[in-house]
Formats: sequence, C-alpha cells, structure tokens
Amino acid sequence: MIPKKMTVRDAHIVKIAVERENHMAQLINLDQRHPLASKIQEICNGWSISDHQNYALQFCETNNMKYVTEKNRNEIKNGSVLRLQYSPSKTASDALETLINGSAQDKAQRLKELTSLSMDHTFALEFIKEKGLDILIKMIEDVNQKDEEILKYSLASFVELMEHGTVSWEVPENSFVARNIEIVRNFQKYPTKCGESALSNLENIVQSSSKYVLVAEDIKLQDLLRLLQEVNSPVMRQNAIALLNALFMKAEEPRKRTIAHTISAKQYRLALIGNGLSTEMTHQLYVLQTLTLGLLEKRMRMKMNAQDQDAHEKIKELRRIAFDDYAGTLSLNDEHIRRGGSGSGGGSGGGNVNFSQYYKKLGFKCDINPAQDFIETPPGILALDCMVYFARNYTQQYTKIVHENSCRADEHECPFGRTSIELVKVLCDILRIGEPPAEQSGDFQPMFFTHDLPFEEFFCICVITLNRTWKDMRATAEDFQKVFSVVREQIQRTLKLRPENLEDFRSKIALLTYQQITTLRQQERTSKEECDSTASAIVKLKEKISPQIVEIIKQQRLSFLVEGTRFSKYLRGTRTKDKFWYARLSPNHKVIHYGDCDEKNIPTLEELPKKLPIIDIKQLLEGKECPHMKETRTRKSQTVNLAFSITFESMDHSTLDFVAPDESVFNYWTDGINALLGQEMCSKQKKEDFDTLLSMEIKLRLLDTEGVDISKDPPPIPEDPENYDFCFES
Repeated sequence: MIPKKMTVRDAHIVKIAVERENHMAQLINLDQRHPLASKIQEICNGWSISDHQNYALQFCETNNMKYVTEKNRNEIKNGSVLRLQYSPSKTASDALETLINGSAQDKAQRLKELTSLSMDHTFALEFIKEKGLDILIKMIEDVNQKDEEILKYSLASFVELMEHGTVSWEVPENSFVARNIEIVRNFQKYPTKCGESALSNLENIVQSSSKYVLVAEDIKLQDLLRLLQEVNSPVMRQNAIALLNALFMKAEEPRKRTIAHTISAKQYRLALIGNGLSTEMTHQLYVLQTLTLGLLEKRMRMKMNAQDQDAHEKIKELRRIAFDDYAGTLSLNDEHIRRGGSGSGGGSGGGNVNFSQYYKKLGFKCDINPAQDFIETPPGILALDCMVYFARNYTQQYTKIVHENSCRADEHECPFGRTSIELVKVLCDILRIGEPPAEQSGDFQPMFFTHDLPFEEFFCICVITLNRTWKDMRATAEDFQKVFSVVREQIQRTLKLRPENLEDFRSKIALLTYQQITTLRQQERTSKEECDSTASAIVKLKEKISPQIVEIIKQQRLSFLVEGTRFSKYLRGTRTKDKFWYARLSPNHKVIHYGDCDEKNIPTLEELPKKLPIIDIKQLLEGKECPHMKETRTRKSQTVNLAFSITFESMDHSTLDFVAPDESVFNYWTDGINALLGQEMCSKQKKEDFDTLLSMEIKLRLLDTEGVDISKDPPPIPEDPENYDFCFES
C-alpha cells in the first residue's frame, strides 16, 4: 500500500533541539511559517529569560556557526541542533564596549572571538553599523600598540569583515594603507598572521581603491622577493604573489615590463616556485604566468612596418648567419649588393633579385621582399623575434635546418621561414597570449619560470621538433596543415605532463614522435569512432539498446554525485580565495549532503552538516538564470557558463548555488540532478558519452557479421505459396 503523502501543515514543521550553556536542551517543533522572533520568545520563556529581544538562534555545527535568520532558516532540517546565544546586535555592542574600555587582555580575547564572528554576514552587518570597523582601523593604525595578539586579531577581523563586500575599499585612509605597507616591509618584526592579513588588505586596495598608487610606490619588488625567499608560510607566499599580480594588472605598460624583467631573474624565479604548491598558489602562479606571457601580445599584434629598420636588419641577419659560408663565392658585384650597396629599396631585399635565392632557401613565401611574410597578425613581428633568437643562440641547429632543407633535390624540404611563422602563431594560440587569466584555471607550467626568456626558448625546442616531424612524415608543401596538426598535438600532450623545466620539456616531446602520435590517434579513434552505418537493421538495433546506454550514463552520473565534488565559494560572482565547500549525493540517491571543507581533505557524509532532500528540489537553473550570477558585475562568460542553481519546492526564494571548477564537472552535476528529477539529461558531455558507448556496443554486437554485406534495406518478404499442403516423404 502506498503511504499517504505528508500533509502540507506537517511539511513546514521541523523537530529540533535548542541548547543553552549550563541548561538542559529543549526539544521543540519549529513551524517554518511562523516568525523566528515569536519562537525565540517562547524558547526564552522556557528558561525564564525576560530580555528575549537580546537573543538569537545559532547553528552549532563545527563548520557552520552562522546566526539563524529569516533568509537562511530553510537550512534547518529535522534533527538539527541549534544554540540560544546573544543576538548579533547585542554581541556587537558588547564587543565594542570591550574594545573601547577593556583591558589589553580582554581586548585580545574579544578580538580573537571577533575573528570567528566576523565570518557571519548577519553579525558583520551589525558590527559595521555600530562603527566597529572604524575602531578596528584605529587599533591597526596605532603604531604604539605593542601587544602582538591585538594587532594580529584586529587585522584578521578586518579582513573577514571586508570579505562580505558591504564596505568600499575607498573607506580606509592613507594612514591605514601606510600601516599595512610598513607591516609587509618589516614582516620579520610581526607574527606571520599579521603579514598574511596585511598582504591581503594591500591586494584588495590595489584592485578596488584609488589609493593603489600608494602601494605601487612604496612596495618594492625587492621587498616581495625578500619575503618569498625568507617566509615558509604558504598563505603568506600566495598572498604575496596575489599582491604582485594585482600590481602587475594595474601598472602601465613600461612598469609591467619592468616587473616582468625583474621577476625573470634567477633568484626571483626560484623564490616564486619553491616550497611546494597548493591549489591557490598554483592558480596565482598561473595568473602571473599569463600576465608575463601577455606582454608578448604587443609584438604579436604588430605588423612589420616598411620603415622599421631594426626588423629589416634582423631579416638580413637571418640570411647572413645561414649563408655566411657562401660569402666567398660571391662576385665583387654580388658582394657590393650583399652589403646593401645596390638596390631598389635598401630594405630586407625589396627588389633585390641577387638575394632572393637566399630568402627562398630560408623558406619565406615572398622571397623578393621577406618583410611581407610578417604582415599577418598574429604572430606579427613576434615571429621574427623568435627566429632571430634561434639563429643567434642555436646557430648550429639553425644553419643545419636551413641547409638540410635548402639543398634537398626533392619536394620534401621544410621551409624554415614559413613554418617558423606558423609555429609562433600556434604557440600563441596554445598559451592563449593576449587573453586575460581564467577565473579558476590552474594551467600553470613551471618551465616558464626557469629561464629569462622562456617563450623564445620554448620556440627553439618546438621548431626543432617541427623539423623532425616534417622529416618523419616525409611531408611536402601540400601537407603543411597536416604537419602542424601533429606538432600542435605533440606540444599540447607534452604540456599536459607539466614538465618541470625546459630540458624536461625537450626530453618529453622527443618521445612523442610522429609514429607515437599516429598510434595514440588510432587508439583514440577506435574508441570514439561512431557507427556511420545507416542500415535499417542497425538503426533498429540502436533504438533497442539506446535506453540501456542512457541508463548506464545515468548510473555513472549518479555515482559521480555520490563521490562528491569540491566547489569554490563565490561572493557576488567573484571567487573567494581559500574558501571551499563540498557536496555529495547519499548512496540511496535521496539526499544531497553539503558543507564547508578545506582544499585537501574529502569530507564524509557525516562531516557534511547540511542536507537537501531530492524530493524538495523544484527546478534546476543554469548560467545567467542563476540568482548568484545575476549580481555578477563583470559577467565573465567562463564563470557564468559553469554556474547552476537548485531551487527548493518549499521555499520560493531560496536556492543552493554552484560554480563548477570545469565544464566536465558542470555537465556531470547538471545531468545527475536532471536524472534525479526524472528529466532528460541534455549536456554536451552526455551526447558524446552516449554516441561513444552506442558505437562501442554496436561494434561488439556486429563482430560476428564481419565480412557480411548488410544491406541498407531488409530483404523483401516472399509471397505466400499457393497452398500450405506440404508433404514430406520419409
């Protein structure tokens, strides 16, 4: 017999326990439709408390100590344990009284408590409303403050209060900025926590305040270098790099180049990538990597100017280095021309027929005037810079490549000029030069912090690989794009291995020969190849097994949800550093458990305090429809495309908001939730998985038909016989 559904009245009532220090807990029924204030008054009456207006309910889980409000009361579930505490306004008032009139010891203790309390949005609003932020600023600015505990906790409390985004970073005065700068520059004199908070404050000031000029003027790169070299705190190191990134992004072009040149020094590079890498540290280094490589964008988008004498000289230098041995065979007239004594144009060879043969051997498309080859952007003049760097620093390999290909009698020569220009274009695309750093990406490549000129060295390794692959493929000019598809794959596959330095990259890419790439491609093609047969029998077979394939995908998605995922926290569409939460589906697929976590440990179901019954889910929202994306100021497409929200059946204005770390996690979670709701899974990943699994299943079932011609249409059914009076003689 099917049990009756719970009545509407009972659905709004949750059974909870309310604790109070040194008192027996009360077991009560909380009706979610009634105001909290009336229920708090009722609870206070049970303990004979007269000033009920000074009390509030608070969650008491280890990772959830928030005050219960009308907005978050839907988080209270059956069996929840709450605590009766002084209200946020009363607590804020008491805290301010202690900070103003208390002893040093009392102040330190109250500030320590304030560090935790400030994480709660409700308390933070009350504390800020009572001018508590101004008192904290004065305590931080007080240079005569000798109590390190007071300074440490006042800074930490300030950071937490500002994290809520309710106060502009324009509020702190110059004296506050100067105090934080002084703490950073003299970090040895202060506790590590002071340095961590001061660096975080300065980063936010640089990003969000007009006072960033003070930071840019007074924080020297040498100060940050010294800090990175001497400090072991991972948080302080990553905050220092975050500040460096903020200064980099705010700086003008000349200042950016100065910063990039300074941090390219060996001592700085070693300080940046030393002492282990956490998730946040990897992201900050990825941002710095993107910003430094982004300085190449100007050259990448710059066409070669006919008046650019330096560029013309570089083209001549390429010719001189490659064909210097041939100088003695030139006639006096040729020698005169080679030195630029003749000619129409005086440039890199415009109209100079005598040198066109050498530019042709160098592999330029326009051998009469090679400058024309550098008009396309990208890669623009950056390609010429890389080619000259290779010729100057790897002269032997350069001349070998040019001479080997220019002296070939067949059509298999690899044109150095044309292929080098295309290679730089490919490298810029792979490294996304000119694009802003991604919000969550951790595509950090340590090798770009192991050389003064990492991109140029990267090109040199890749151009040698390109020449080797061209020979392995016995390619001709017609195979140009085929060769580059292989080379691109070689580079991308090697980068996925995260080589530690350029030599490591060199050795790893050397193993990925054309033959190896072909083998890998064949294996992948076999596993992903779709069944392109249109025979009606195959179509019917597909229709028959499709529901089974969908069920397999559904079970995989649900298994992924049961395993759970760590998500980054977002505030107004912006990712919050070092703040994570975890969500996972219960094994019986009836409840989603979630709660705060750190970046290393995977919490169990019991460690996740919050629960969302699947039966309470009303709808799944994606992208711009999500409420936490509607407040996003910048509307970054990457973040918006990875956002999704769950709305609840019982609370119309409440949602559980997610921002997936990547597209794969987004697809798995949205498919899984749709499956739980009995709706169709409609992600791009589901379609790819479905096609792959269906293709594999069809191939397995057709193994026995190998060599048999399956007609597109079924054979016709024979006509009925004249009669059915068949006789068989024994």
